[in-house]
Order: sequence, then structure tokens, then C-alpha cells
Amino acid sequence: MLKPTTLTQFILGLCLLVTFISNRAQAQIVIGTPNLGFSQACASESFNTYSTTFIFSPESALSASNQFTIEMSDADGDFTSPTIIHTTASGAITTSPATIDFAIPETTAGENYRIRIKTSAPVATSSKSVPFAAYYKIQDSPFTINNLVSTGAYCSGGSYLLSIDNPGTGTNDSPLLYPNLTFKWFKETGPTTSTHIADGPTLSVDTEGTYFVKTNYGTCTSNSFSNRVTISEAVSGEANATISSSLGNPFCPEQGYTTLSTIGGNSYQWFKDGNLIPEATDQMYQTDSSGTYSVQVDLGECSASGSIELVSELFESTIDVPEVNQMFSGESLVVNVTSTAQNPEFVWYLNGTIISGATEASFEATEFGDYEVVITETTGCSASIAYLFTIEEALDLFPDVEKIPNIISPNGDLINDTWILPSAYVSGTNTEVTIMTNRGKVVLKTNDYQNNWPENNLNSTSINQVFYYIITTSDNQTKKGTITVLK
Repeated sequence: MLKPTTLTQFILGLCLLVTFISNRAQAQIVIGTPNLGFSQACASESFNTYSTTFIFSPESALSASNQFTIEMSDADGDFTSPTIIHTTASGAITTSPATIDFAIPETTAGENYRIRIKTSAPVATSSKSVPFAAYYKIQDSPFTINNLVSTGAYCSGGSYLLSIDNPGTGTNDSPLLYPNLTFKWFKETGPTTSTHIADGPTLSVDTEGTYFVKTNYGTCTSNSFSNRVTISEAVSGEANATISSSLGNPFCPEQGYTTLSTIGGNSYQWFKDGNLIPEATDQMYQTDSSGTYSVQVDLGECSASGSIELVSELFESTIDVPEVNQMFSGESLVVNVTSTAQNPEFVWYLNGTIISGATEASFEATEFGDYEVVITETTGCSASIAYLFTIEEALDLFPDVEKIPNIISPNGDLINDTWILPSAYVSGTNTEVTIMTNRGKVVLKTNDYQNNWPENNLNSTSINQVFYYIITTSDNQTKKGTITVLK
């Protein structure tokens, strides 16, 4: 075998060096500054997709395992601790230019975010993009302040505290439920203009005017703003205390209690129709009935008062039978209900089961049992009122019996409980009925016997008692005998 000469070794080393330099050059890549497919990112639950386009060269430098990553700076454009917002699959992008879609994090809020592109094989980083505003609108609906009361008052030299309600009233979606949010307060300067005056969840006001607050979403448009509150100074010692109803006025009690709220103060006392409501000493009072409600508010150095004529939309109705009714077998009972409901519907029940075809305000009942009728207003308030009543079989106080009984058993089973006489001796025949104890004490004497003796407890013992009777008719015919009361 020939040994390599010194020249041969030199040439071989030079070739290896050239190959290494060539491969190293091919492994390098340059990524252009990412172009944004948007001017600002105003994301929400319903939309959070944005794109960036960039170029890179050479394409041949990418390894088959390469991944492109999008990094986002902090709100000031700093990449000291960047956030990775998207990473492509290995080898997913092989040609230039490339476009990648991404979403911004829910904690995003600022005006000077930037992004940059990185590769993993070979490792390279682009320049940072131009700055852009980006906000994730995690809460994007109107909310309430001041318990939705439209006014407030402060004493001369004092102030009034406005605050965002949490959780507020009704369907209020309070932005205070989202800790990452910040807020900006404004004062109206005209019908359509306002000026920013402070930041934070509360605002202490010592100047008259109309105020409101918005969730801070920077230059992004948003529906996250509050109601307006007009603040005034109580210069005469007493201010107006506006009262609001959470369910509106008139309100539908079918929705539950409405909450009456007034302006903030040191203490409160509520009244209804001029009468003090005991223990109603909070800023809010719940009720489900109509009336004139008023409140006295202690503001410290002065006071405030206000009232509201609260109207319930619940309709009025009546039923023309008592809760318990009696009728004889074969008879019927006509029941009528009336109401002021709009487009009312009527549903009748017997023993918990709907009575088919019974859909009118009147119903003729022919069966014994427990009845219910439900009246529903189908227009407006959509409220319902129900009435319950029972129909029992009536007890015949004057049955047609042939003989005068000499035994009764008043035990409450409705069988032989009272002394039932033939119709010739009862009420309407002018017959005198006298009942005495076995010692001659008269316990009943009447010319209008109702078949109802004994009505009261006979001081009963465990021993059967014997009574005597004398029946004298209008033509002086007399019948005598005994009555045994069984125990």
C-alpha cells in the first residue's frame, strides 16, 4: 500500500475544510420581520384568530424536524420573558413566504405588544414586529354601578362613593368577577362627550355631575360599560334619594321579589304606605307587593328622602265556592272563577289529574274529590293563580226512617252518630222532643229537632249511658222510650 505524501494529506484536509464550511453555510437561515394581518387584536370568546406572514431564506436550510414558534412580548414590547402563542408541527412549513394563525392569551391587555418568529432547526430568530394594541375582552356586556340607582348625593364638604356592583342585581355581569381587568371612570361633559378622570373599581365624587365607568380595553371598542349616575350636592340640608326597582316598575311578581335600592348613605329606614317597616334598615329592600315605598337616608351632615309608587302586574281573580263543599250523590256543583288576566287560560284538576276539556272559567262538578283550577295570564306578566276546593258527600240530616231508634254510637264514623227520628217528629212538624238523663235531668227540649243529638260530648265514660225521651206531637200524641249511648 502506498503511503500518502505530505501534499496528498494537505489536499485531503483542504477538501474536508471546504465541505465543512459549505455545510455550515447551508445550515444558516434568515427570517424576515413578521408582517401583521391586523391593526389591533380585540379578541373575545367568539373571536380569537389572527395571522402573521413572514419570509425566510434559504428554504433548503430547514431541517425536516424544524418547528416555527411565535413569541409575544409583554404589554411594553419587551421580550425578556416572552409568551409562546403558537408552535407549528415538525416540518409543517417548508416554503417561503409563510402565514401562521394564532390566538392571544386571555390575560392580554395593552397597547404595545410585539411578536417575533423563531425556528428550532436551525435555530434562528426574526426581528420583532411593529407594536400593536391587543386585548382579550373576557367581559363584554353592560354592567351596573350604584345598585343601578341613577342618582346620588353628598353633603356640603363631603363626597359620594361610586362603585361597581359585585355581583350586582338581576342579570348584571359584574366585571369585578375577572381579576385581570382594570377600569376607567368618566364624567360627562356634554350630551355625547366625556372626559377620563380616574382609574379603579371605585370613585369618590365631590363634584356635581354625571359619571360612568368602562372596562379598560384601550383602543378596542367594547360593550363593557356601566349605567350613568348623576351626583348632586345637598345644599339645603336634604337631597333627593332616588329609588329603583330591579324588576322594573310595573313588575311581574312571578319572577320573584323585586329589589328596591336607593342612594348610598350611613343608615336607612324604609316605609310602605307611610308606615315604618320594622328591620328594613338596609340600602336595599325586597318586596313582591304593590304600594308606595319611601326611604329616609342619613348622609351624615345632611339627609335624603325619596319614594316610588310600585305597581305589581299580578292580575286579580276570585272563585265563588268555599274551600269545602257538600252535595248529595247525583247532584252537581257549578264553580265559577273570574280574573282580570290578559288572554287567560284555565286548567281544572280532579285529584291531581287534568280534567279533559275543562278549559273555561266555569266548570260543573259532578264527582266528589279534591279540585284545583289554575288561571294563567298568557300576555304580559305570564303569571298564574291557583284555587283549591273539595267536594264531599253531604250528610242527610233528615233521612226517611220508619222507627224511633233506641241505640246510637257517637264515635265519629258518620254511622248512627246521632239520634235520627222519623220525619213526622223533626223540624217543621211542631213536635216537642225532650231527652232526660236516668235521673230526670233534661238535656234537650225543643220543638225544632234537627236530628243532631248529641252535638257535644256527653261526659262519656267507659260505661254505656241510658237516656229517656218523650215525644209529644202537635195533636198531643205521646211516645216514650229509652236511648242507649254505646261506647
